[in-house]
Amino acid sequence: MTLSLGIVGAGQFAGSLAKLFLAHPGVSDVHVTDLLPERAEQLAAAEGLSGTFPSYDAMLESQAVDAVALFTQRWTHGPLVLQGLRAGKHVYCAVPMAVTTEEIAAIIEAVEATGLTYMMGETSHYHPATVHARNRIAEGAFGRLFYAEGDYVHDMDLGFYDAYRYSGGENWKATASYPPLLYPTHSVGGVLGAWQTHAVSVSAIGVVDERGDGVFDKSVSQFGNDISNATALFEVAGGGAFRTNEFRRVGYPSHIRESRFRFFGTEASMEQLATVALWQDKQGVRDISELLEPKATLSPDDPSLQHIPPELRAAFTSGSAPVHDRARLPRVFDRLPNGHEGSHHFLVDDFVTAVTTRTLPSVNAWVAARYTLPGIIAHESARQGGARLRIPDFGDAPRG
Repeated sequence: MTLSLGIVGAGQFAGSLAKLFLAHPGVSDVHVTDLLPERAEQLAAAEGLSGTFPSYDAMLESQAVDAVALFTQRWTHGPLVLQGLRAGKHVYCAVPMAVTTEEIAAIIEAVEATGLTYMMGETSHYHPATVHARNRIAEGAFGRLFYAEGDYVHDMDLGFYDAYRYSGGENWKATASYPPLLYPTHSVGGVLGAWQTHAVSVSAIGVVDERGDGVFDKSVSQFGNDISNATALFEVAGGGAFRTNEFRRVGYPSHIRESRFRFFGTEASMEQLATVALWQDKQGVRDISELLEPKATLSPDDPSLQHIPPELRAAFTSGSAPVHDRARLPRVFDRLPNGHEGSHHFLVDDFVTAVTTRTLPSVNAWVAARYTLPGIIAHESARQGGARLRIPDFGDAPRG
């Protein structure tokens, strides 16, 4: 069985995955649509796609498309996912899953009702540090895990201004103020992708921005947001806690590594910084940096990356790390570009495999909810001055 895919949104990220979807042996053809038709035409021509659709509605009405992959603005995902599922299409969606509890609940209800595949494309689930921690937790190497940390530290100056100008047009400052905690899955997903638990409560603190350039300005922001940096402390089911940082004004080299993680157990711990990773136990310290270091698959000067700000190109050139198990991937991927610390190949293969074999992807609707909802509640906590709030949970994916 193969599937026909429709890509929605022909922005900077869509092109990288369009190439992989088209190459996957489980995909017969790939189409694209965008609110700016010329972008769709450019992507179709650049990647040799099957063609374009004039609109998302037209794509959903077509019997030639089995599944859609959404690469649209962050706050649009919830309604577009629901529209896709209700039209009978399998849905791959970039992060975040949605921006409200109600949207998340509706997506889960739609997946249950239709039996269709939904997957959220969270890169940190496949981050080398997450993969290694997941493996070691399964082996019991940490003892009892009781605390973890996940950071998404990406300064606006390092490529985000250009990215928001590209996607937001003349009104880009209104959307560049997107609340950091409503984009939580790179930090939360990296922690919970290894630690098999979920958050049950949170207290968060936000830092009001002081740059004064019209970004993170409540009077300009589409979201009424003036917070550029935020920290959240989560309680987890079964005992323990994890902390996440979502920073957009920070003196840190996010072009080297924007997501990083730490895990602490009763027998061992693991810590990752920008350029070093350590495994520690009661006997000593072992440098595991090489095990977690992705190998470049594409030069940052490659012509295909000319439209991407130089500070963001590392996310599109990093390949797999030694810790990644590539055995299940299509061999054609071995000679294709990867990205986001080796996650792109796994993202595409997970979705295509789930649809064609009718199995649940790793980051299915229930997992996606546990990666996304904590940030939504944390944002509300920050708005309430750090009030501790309960986090709803939709449970595990149904078996069978």
